Amino acid sequence: AMLDPDSGLSLTIARIVQRLKGSSLHSQLERQARVSLHKPEIKLESLKEDIKDFLKTSGWEKKLQNAVYSELNVFPSPCHPAAPLEHMKEPLAYMRKAQGSWEKRILKSLNSMCTELSIPLAQKRPVSEQKELLNKWNEMGTDEPDLSLFRPVYAPKDFLEVLMNLRNPNYENGEQPSFRNHLGLIQVPLKVKDIPELKEDFSELGLNIGQLGIDDSAQVPPEFFENEYVRVGQKVLAEQDSAAAQQYVRQGCPTALRADLWALILNISNQPE
Repeated sequence: AMLDPDSGLSLTIARIVQRLKGSSLHSQLERQARVSLHKPEIKLESLKEDIKDFLKTSGWEKKLQNAVYSELNVFPSPCHPAAPLEHMKEPLAYMRKAQGSWEKRILKSLNSMCTELSIPLAQKRPVSEQKELLNKWNEMGTDEPDLSLFRPVYAPKDFLEVLMNLRNPNYENGEQPSFRNHLGLIQVPLKVKDIPELKEDFSELGLNIGQLGIDDSAQVPPEFFENEYVRVGQKVLAEQDSAAAQQYVRQGCPTALRADLWALILNISNQPE
């Protein structure tokens, strides 16, 4: 069953609230709200609304929006509440099966290497060793053990072979040769966007739209729109809006504004916490 949009939305909101609860932004907002209590424009009878207005006008609401936006960007799309955890990580059963057998193979290789070299994978250090470690804690990186006996846990060739043998059991390609058989070694039919969907997704790369930083001769010469584009970029930075910045850089990123725009898109700052 599909999630109805409302419950999906409330699930997303709850998860984002949960994620932001322990963040430094949360404590900063609390501190600001407390500070605002001493301001004359905050009235007791309309406390909640007044504090909201204060956070809006002092720029904190924008910071909260940016934080929510960057959470949404790394957020997996909500799954059905009844879906098991392994299904959320990998919805295709045949992929899960392949992952499981590859993991077993890695573990077997790791265990046999440990047995050969008689090295335990995990054990509590004796007290004397713990003390010795603490004494030279800061020089640990310089004391290189001999790693020549360790070998790679798997050969890249083996992994490639596993990928080449992946087959979707529901996909009938037929035996007759077709151009699909020659598309490459790995034949996993994954859903990708078709041409009209790609056109829509990358509409900013249309030939009739100005682009910054493209070496090919573009239909719209960059010098015609560069000055105006940089001006818009400065406006986006002044607004401190993460979503606007992300949309803006789709047509190129002026070198002078690069660091600031990416910091805004990723919602990071170089201020000491």
